[in-house]
Amino acid sequence: MRNPEMSEQELRQAASKLRVWCVKMILEAASGHPGGSLSLADLVTAFYLKLLKHDPKNPTWKERDRFVLSKGHGVPAVYAAMAMTGYFPESELLSLRKLGSPLQGHPDRARLPGIEASTGSLGQGLSISQGMALAMRLDKIDSMVYCVMGDGEIQEGQVWEAALSIPMHRLDHVCAIIDWNKGQIDGQVKDVMNIEPIAAKFEAFGWNVLEIDGHNFAQITEAVNKAKANARAGTGKPTMIVADTLKGKGVKFMEEGKNAWHGSAPSKEQAEAAIAEILKAFS
Repeated sequence: MRNPEMSEQELRQAASKLRVWCVKMILEAASGHPGGSLSLADLVTAFYLKLLKHDPKNPTWKERDRFVLSKGHGVPAVYAAMAMTGYFPESELLSLRKLGSPLQGHPDRARLPGIEASTGSLGQGLSISQGMALAMRLDKIDSMVYCVMGDGEIQEGQVWEAALSIPMHRLDHVCAIIDWNKGQIDGQVKDVMNIEPIAAKFEAFGWNVLEIDGHNFAQITEAVNKAKANARAGTGKPTMIVADTLKGKGVKFMEEGKNAWHGSAPSKEQAEAAIAEILKAFS
C-alpha cells in the first residue's frame, strides 16, 4: 500500500521487488520492453508507493492525482507497482500480454481500472494530460497530473505543441517527467534525432525545469514536492522533471547492451541471472 512516510531503504527494497516482477513478466510473455521498464522502476516505485495521491480501492476517486504513462511500452513497471499497492493480486502479473488479460502490452484504460490513459502511440500523453488538467480546473479539483515520457518519444511534434500550450493555459498542476535513459529502439537518441539541450528548451517554453538523478529517491521526492509547492503557489508554470536514468538499470548485461534490450525478452537463463543480480544489489 501507499505510505507517504516510506524511507529510502524501504523504497529501494520495493524497487528491487518491482524490477524482479518486470523481468518475470516479460520472460513469461516472451515479449516486452525490459530496458525502459527498468529505467523507470525507481520513479514508478516512488510515485505509487509514496508520492501519488491515489486509492486502489477507489480508482475513479475524483480527488486523485492522475498518472499518465505516455511511454506506454514501459507499463510492466506500472503494473507491478499497481499490484504492489493493491489494485489487483500480484499473481495476475504473469498474465502480461496474454489474450484476454487486462495487462496488455501497452496500458488500456478500458481493461484495467486505475489506468488513466491508453497509450503506446508515442507523443500523445502530454496532450492528454493537458486535457485532464483543464477538465480538473473546471471541476475545481485541486490535484496533480503527472505525465511520464520517454526521451526518444519527445522527438514527436505533438509533444512540442502541448509543451507550448500548457504554460499558455497556466496549468501549474501539470508535472511532466522525462525518463532520460538516452536510448530508443533505433539507437542512441542523440544519433536518431538529438533533443538536447532538453532543460533549456522547456525553460524557453515557460516550464519550471528540475534536473535530477532518476535513481535517487531523495532527489525524486524533493523534485515532486517542489512541483506540488509550485502548483499550490499558483505560479502558472508547469513543472518538467528531467530524470537522468540508465536503460536496463539493475541488470549489468542490459545496462551494457543499451538499445539491444529496448524491446527484447530475456531467455530463461538470462532472466534468472538478472533476478539474482537485482536481489543482490537492491535488497
